[in-house]
Amino acid sequence: MDLIPSQDDVVSLLQQTGALRHGHFVYPSGLHANEYLQVALAMRHYEHLKTLSVGLSRKVRANPELRAMIPELSVVAPGGGGVPVAYGICEALRSKQVYWAEAECEGGPLRLRQYFVQSPGEKVLLVDDIFRTGRKLGQLKSLVESNGGEVVGMAVIIYQPTPKTPDFGDLPLYYLARLEARYSNDADTCELCAKGLPVETVWI
Repeated sequence: MDLIPSQDDVVSLLQQTGALRHGHFVYPSGLHANEYLQVALAMRHYEHLKTLSVGLSRKVRANPELRAMIPELSVVAPGGGGVPVAYGICEALRSKQVYWAEAECEGGPLRLRQYFVQSPGEKVLLVDDIFRTGRKLGQLKSLVESNGGEVVGMAVIIYQPTPKTPDFGDLPLYYLARLEARYSNDADTCELCAKGLPVETVWI
């Protein structure tokens, strides 16, 4: 596999590890989809985590402005699936540090742990395993900026937008593969429901 794996390489890896599944799924938001992705199922194998994070880091490094920031760059993730990706990218880039934000309770706002302090003007690369709804990355961006940090880019293993995924404007976004699932807002508009296909409820 190349140092930057192709879209086909990434999809194949996800399928082989069971991280990408096809069928009829309903998400906690109520969205119905024809595929479900859980990148953590691939990243449980260290060699796959390294392949994905190194490939993603090389996409970031290709940007000359970001490359110049690397010695002082902080890699920041929402807690959960983004943390191993953040450490993998930090190691590959040899950037300054890694930290993450967590929600105190399910669905609550993200916050940094006690005694985590951001420096004014700190350059921050936001990282996660999946960019789907953009909710966590949006919260994290707001949190970093409210503490005086500057978000200079976003990097995710998989970009899998939904119809409601926000646009972060001119902020650079890097990803290894883009997946286009078919979404429906509810059972009434879902073609898979109309076909009578069994549905599986998933949680993120």
